[in-house]
Amino acid sequence: MKPLIICAGLLFAATALIAQKAPPKSPPAKATATIGGHEITVTYSSPGVKGREGKIFTADGLIKTSGGSQYPIWRGGANAATTLHADGDLMIGDLSIPKGDYTLFVDISNPDQWTLLVNKKTGEWGLAHDGSQDLGKTKMTMSKPATMVENLVYTLEDDGGGKGTLTLAWEDHSASVPITLHK
Repeated sequence: MKPLIICAGLLFAATALIAQKAPPKSPPAKATATIGGHEITVTYSSPGVKGREGKIFTADGLIKTSGGSQYPIWRGGANAATTLHADGDLMIGDLSIPKGDYTLFVDISNPDQWTLLVNKKTGEWGLAHDGSQDLGKTKMTMSKPATMVENLVYTLEDDGGGKGTLTLAWEDHSASVPITLHK
């Protein structure tokens, strides 16, 4: 009986060790804010720089820009494409967005001037951008973070009065765009 209990215990311990998974390389993340009484959420996967500082957004970098043609339109994260949910009608930059769900992409063909693309097609994986489904695009305001941003991060800030800001920061780039809720 004792050997049976010991074997069962070892089997249980081995199963528990096998079931443990390593954390994802680009963990899921979410930014949420209530702006003008409406909730806005950006859901994304957050890749890390991992020692590649200065090698992410370049012509021959990890995410190709003007000199490289591989990724001029980027999913704005890793894994599944980045999504936007708005429970009210809003303006992002100069683009009118009806309440609902969308996929966000970023045109990074010019590493110093990004454009946010809002796409009507949802459930996208990776870089599957269908430009014919774009609701529209709007320029982002670029800046350099005070310090290098190791893991990609989106922030949504309520600036008051039905206005807010969406910001995407990673490595040595930060891009933001104003949000205004329709009344």
